[in-house]
Amino acid sequence: MKRAMSLFALLAVLLATVGLASRAADKDIWTGWISDSHCGAKGMNADHKTCAETCVKTTHASWVFVDSKDSKVYQIQNQSIINADQDLGHEVIVRGRLNDDGTMSLDKITPAKS
Repeated sequence: MKRAMSLFALLAVLLATVGLASRAADKDIWTGWISDSHCGAKGMNADHKTCAETCVKTTHASWVFVDSKDSKVYQIQNQSIINADQDLGHEVIVRGRLNDDGTMSLDKITPAKS
């Protein structure tokens, strides 16, 4: 009986570990730029900060992420995570997940190290 309980406990720990690992795999890390939906990949530079802020405030454009590797533009689902003062005008590293509809849900944005 003790052996069966030990085996059951070991199996439970193994399943929990696999479950946590699969959740961690749902999150990815990308390096790129925060831009606005009007300019997209054209916003991949430090000079675009003021333009992006203006577009989002006045033309109701939305924030997007532009991947530095391939200049692919992703709509950001959780717009409120963007802090224009901290996240615009430089390359950033974002952590989050790519949703089934092609949008990104971001958990964290940090400046990229040069």
